[in-house]
Amino acid sequence: MSGWAGIFCDRACILGEGPAAHPGLGRLYWLDILGKHLCERPFSGGVTTLHDLPVMASMVARVDDATLLLGAEDGLYLRDIATGRMRLLTALEADRPETRSNDGRVHPCGALWLGTMGREAQRGYGAIHWFFRGAMRTLFTGLTIPNAIAFTADGTSAIFADSEAGTIWRIDTDPATGLPVGDKKVFVQVPASEGAPDGAVIDAEGLVWNARWGGASLDAYAPDGTRVRSIAMPARQVTCPAFIGPEADTLVVTSATEGLDPDRTDDRFAGRTFTVPGKVKGRFEPVVRVE
Repeated sequence: MSGWAGIFCDRACILGEGPAAHPGLGRLYWLDILGKHLCERPFSGGVTTLHDLPVMASMVARVDDATLLLGAEDGLYLRDIATGRMRLLTALEADRPETRSNDGRVHPCGALWLGTMGREAQRGYGAIHWFFRGAMRTLFTGLTIPNAIAFTADGTSAIFADSEAGTIWRIDTDPATGLPVGDKKVFVQVPASEGAPDGAVIDAEGLVWNARWGGASLDAYAPDGTRVRSIAMPARQVTCPAFIGPEADTLVVTSATEGLDPDRTDDRFAGRTFTVPGKVKGRFEPVVRVE
């Protein structure tokens, strides 16, 4: 598997992030964090619908066929798919206006891990929080840009990264609650010359697919941390992968124009959402349990 297959969505996001499939509706949802948009497009293609948001949101998960959960700068919101109405479910770091949400993903039990970071990427301002059936708990602090949150299919292991440090860690998790167990261990250390680890997913075979911000690649790692594939992407700042299609066998990857020259003659596909060549054994994320 090498190279890239095509463009899933030609709209250039300022900071495309947080893609998540909704298999019941056959659609992919993702965010333009800085543009304050929720993007929506059928797996099969067609028109991309942009939904204006009142807040900066960074990740999306499905609650059921009628409701989405958005992780946003000031809290978790429930969004009615049919009407677009949003309701604040719980505040997030309400005493820290200098931070916003970032990467997040749902554990197989339905618990959410959601990262926060400084609005100016201030060193050490980042954290990762756990939310499950109305309860919120802080898991990790002292990070700068938390990313690459993903879980194995059996719920026994998680990964997460600090993009600024270039480190991806692995830690055991309780399958029933999604809470971490024991100490984290280094899974991958990314050389600064190769970019920074951004969003990730783990497929049904246990491969970790990690987008490389600044590295123009999507890299796959075996469960022992060995890099087994590297796919060149047509934008330097790729941000996060997701599985789409009726069988979750196609990878898509979001990207960003943030901080780039407006002309972008050397990065003309920046901000687009891409499809990756070849079939994978992906899996859809579980619904998030809000009660």
